[in-house]
Amino acid sequence: MRLLRYAFEEAAASLWRGRRSSLLSTATIAIALFVTGAFLIVTSNLERMAEEWSGAAEMSVYLEDGLGGPERSALERDLRTDASVTSVEFISKEMALARFRQTFPDLAQTLGGMQENPLPASLDVRLRSSSGESAPIDALVTRMRTMPGVADVRYDQDWLDRLLRGVRVLRLVGFSLGGALLLAAALTIANVVRLALTARRDELDIMHLVGAPPAYVRGPFVMEGALHGGMGALAALLVLAAVFFSARPHVLTPLASALNLSSVSFLSPLLVVLIVGGGLGVGCLAGWVASRRA
Repeated sequence: MRLLRYAFEEAAASLWRGRRSSLLSTATIAIALFVTGAFLIVTSNLERMAEEWSGAAEMSVYLEDGLGGPERSALERDLRTDASVTSVEFISKEMALARFRQTFPDLAQTLGGMQENPLPASLDVRLRSSSGESAPIDALVTRMRTMPGVADVRYDQDWLDRLLRGVRVLRLVGFSLGGALLLAAALTIANVVRLALTARRDELDIMHLVGAPPAYVRGPFVMEGALHGGMGALAALLVLAAVFFSARPHVLTPLASALNLSSVSFLSPLLVVLIVGGGLGVGCLAGWVASRRA
């Protein structure tokens, strides 16, 4: 405890003496962690929503215009006999138009000037949870596409899989960019700590002469790096929270009809701890590398 108190007091004094360069290094690591945290917010929320949508996957079977009632009933019976199907609902052209106007009121006027309703009738098919084996559902989708009277088939899981692949790519890009910025931040912190070390060269020589333990010589510099990283991480989290909670109503309110806004949340406590720990770790490592010159 005595060593930690001494290292903290010396590091805090060094930060104040070199506050201009300290501000630069803290801002650098804050930017790096802000970018990483922003990508984590986006990808974690997209993954969470994709999991929710996967649990309620649906298939839309669009029917050809003029399809008779008996043919449509045959399609419905065929779907209901499949073990992957939980319910089938017929959506007429008029119901499809009313649903479109309710979901997209701003675009409803574009259909008002048309003489005929361009939206097709369809069968909305609710499927069992797609978290298990997907082969039976894929076989059902393929079979329905070849059925007479079927114009097209749209399966939610197809674009959900593409969304998850895009999320993985986006997360990889975020980690790569964040890693590069963290490396730049670590180098900046190391240089700032080296400047502090150079400024205290005479003091360190005296400490060596009187036999000061290496931990008392290096400790303040490692602690200084940790303070840089910790303050940068806290600054990044504060700015992230301010941006997220201020932009959330403006960005998500127009999508309220299509998204469950309660599932869009800030970073989880675990990710917050990891970001703070990452900042402290990068700062400690940079301070330790720079303190080797001591």
